[in-house]
Amino acid sequence: MALSRCPGQDRRFWKSEDVFDAPCPNCGKILEFWKIEPRRRCCGCGKSVLNPKLDLGCAKWCKHASDCLGFTEAGGTAESLADSIIQEMKNVFGSDKKRITHALEVLSYAEQILSGESADPLVVKASAILHDIGIQEAERKHGSAAGNYQELEGPPIARDILRKFQIDAERIEHICRIVGSHHSAKDIDTPEFRIIWDADRLANAAEECPSPDRAAAEAYIQRMFRTENGKSLAAHKLLGRDGEVQGASPL
Repeated sequence: MALSRCPGQDRRFWKSEDVFDAPCPNCGKILEFWKIEPRRRCCGCGKSVLNPKLDLGCAKWCKHASDCLGFTEAGGTAESLADSIIQEMKNVFGSDKKRITHALEVLSYAEQILSGESADPLVVKASAILHDIGIQEAERKHGSAAGNYQELEGPPIARDILRKFQIDAERIEHICRIVGSHHSAKDIDTPEFRIIWDADRLANAAEECPSPDRAAAEAYIQRMFRTENGKSLAAHKLLGRDGEVQGASPL
């Protein structure tokens, strides 16, 4: 788990240039990077994009570098599996660009939150990609994309996808439980679920919290988000780059 008191992680010491925009080298979509992020998932094409300005100086001496910067995941199993599951998700959604883009956006936020939380990367990434996988089947069978129908139809589709890969049964069931609870939060409260819950809230924040009122935004963040990193990202998104929320820890 990342150290919350590391000066490089603590946003109180950041300068304006420590948050910057850069294009995805694959599709050209503009991505916002924070200086501590080793990579960012593009919500345009789904590719994992390296931070072009990442400073690895501290990694030469800091014993916590692998946890802080996420080196253990680079090119690892969770990363390669995520790419394969993304393709399966795209196959299910077909020409439905709206649902594909949303899934990739949730994945991007989930990976950002994961960088500072203690959770299983594979479960988090697969759950983010597949969290809405039942939405088209819900519309076909029930004539509605309501959350309860998504939770009903999503797990069987997710399970069929995950069984194509070398993923153990316990992880598959954990992922399916998250997919089957991502709207209602019923019967699950694992670290991985909390990350997906916050990532989905972040992707929908503009709709769920449309009020420009700062007090309303702060209340929404404290009420809805379940991880400290999620709260910090929500403050950044809803209140601006310098926005801080009472009680939310910086990344």
